[in-house]
Amino acid sequence: MHLLRHTLTAAALATTLTAAAQNDYQKSVKASYDGHIFKPEQVDPTDARVAQLKAPPGFKITKFADKLEKPRMLAVAPNGDVYVSNRDKGTVTLLRDTNKDGRADQTKQVAQADNLHGLAIKDGKLYVAAIRDLYVADIQKDGSLSQLKRLYDDLPDAGQHPNRTLNFAPDGTLYLSVGSTCNACDENNKENATLLQVKTDGSGRTVYAQGLRNTIGFGWHPRTGQLFGFDHGIDWLGDEQQHEELNEIKKGGNYGWPFVFEDGKANPADEPPGGQSYEQYAAKTEKPKLLYKAHSAPLGMVFYNGKQFPQEYQNDAIVTMHGSWNRAEPSGYKLVRVHFNQQGQPEKFEDFVTGWLVDNDKAQFGRVCGIAQHADGSLLVSDDANGVIYRVAYAKK
Repeated sequence: MHLLRHTLTAAALATTLTAAAQNDYQKSVKASYDGHIFKPEQVDPTDARVAQLKAPPGFKITKFADKLEKPRMLAVAPNGDVYVSNRDKGTVTLLRDTNKDGRADQTKQVAQADNLHGLAIKDGKLYVAAIRDLYVADIQKDGSLSQLKRLYDDLPDAGQHPNRTLNFAPDGTLYLSVGSTCNACDENNKENATLLQVKTDGSGRTVYAQGLRNTIGFGWHPRTGQLFGFDHGIDWLGDEQQHEELNEIKKGGNYGWPFVFEDGKANPADEPPGGQSYEQYAAKTEKPKLLYKAHSAPLGMVFYNGKQFPQEYQNDAIVTMHGSWNRAEPSGYKLVRVHFNQQGQPEKFEDFVTGWLVDNDKAQFGRVCGIAQHADGSLLVSDDANGVIYRVAYAKK
C-alpha cells in the first residue's frame, strides 16, 4: 500500500473570484487530502473460488467463458449470440452456446480495429465505439460481421477515460458516452465529459447532457423510459470522497463536474466559470438520485426485464462495481442491485453478488466490468482482469 498526501495550495489551485469578477484578484485557498493507493493482489479464478461467490438464494454463478484475456463490454443478439470487446487488442469476439448448457462452446474473432470498446445491437447491425471512431457492421447469419464501416472519425481525444460506451434508447436513438480527459479540469472540447446523441447514418451528433466525468453504464427504466447513469467520482479527494453518483440523466442537464459534486460540494481545485460562486453554479446543476461508496468504479449497468429471475427483480438495475484503487480499504469488486420504486425512481442499493475479494480483502479474482442480459434471462458479466465471463442464473426451486 502506498500513502500519498495531496496538499492543494493557492499556487496549485484555480483562484476563487469575488462576485464582482471585474475586481480580478485572488483569494487564498488551501485544502489538503490524504490519498491512498491499494490494489488487491490478483489471483486465479479457480472453480473453487467461483463456487464460493455469494448471491441471493436460488441464484447460481458459473463461468460462461474463460481464457479471454481482457473482456470488456458485452452485447447479446436476439438469438443469444454474445459479442465481447477487448480494448487492448482492439477486437470483437463472438461467443456461442450451441448446446444451451450455459457455457460458450464456440469462440471466433469477428472484428478488429484500434481501441474497440463500446457495443450495441440494433436491427441486425452491431455498432462499435473506439476512442475517436464509431463503426457499424452487418451481423451475418453465422454471427460473423461484415467489414466495419466507419461512421465517425472525430470523436474527442481520450486522455484519462478512453472507454466509449453505447446504448440504444427505446425510441431507437443511439447514445454514446464520452468521459473526461482528466481527473478534474476545465475541458476545451465541449463533447468531453458528456453523453451524446448520435445519428446512426453518421450525419451528426449533439450533446445530450454535460458535467458527467465518466458515465460508462447507463440505460432506460423499462416501464417509465427515464434515463439513468452511474458517474465516476473524482479521485484524490480522500478515501470517502467523491462518492459515485447515480443520476437521472435529463436532456440539457449539467451534472456539476468538475466544479461541484454530490449535493453541491465544491471542488476547490477548479473554480466555476464566469466568476460564479460554487453555490451559484451548484444551483444550476442536477443532483444525484443516490450516492454509492467512493471509488467503487461502476462500469456496466443493465435494467432487468427478463423472464428467469423472480418477479421482484423486474425493472431493477444491476451494476458492476469494477473495484477501487484510490482508497486504503477496497470498495467495489461486486455486483450491486439498485431497487426502483413503483414510480420508477431508485430507492436503495443492495449487494447482489459478492465474494470476488478474498484473503481478507487483500486479493481479488474478479474485476467485474461489462454486463448484459442474455436471451435466456440470465445475466452475463465480464471480468477484464482475469479473462472470464460469468453467468448469473436463477434456478427455480
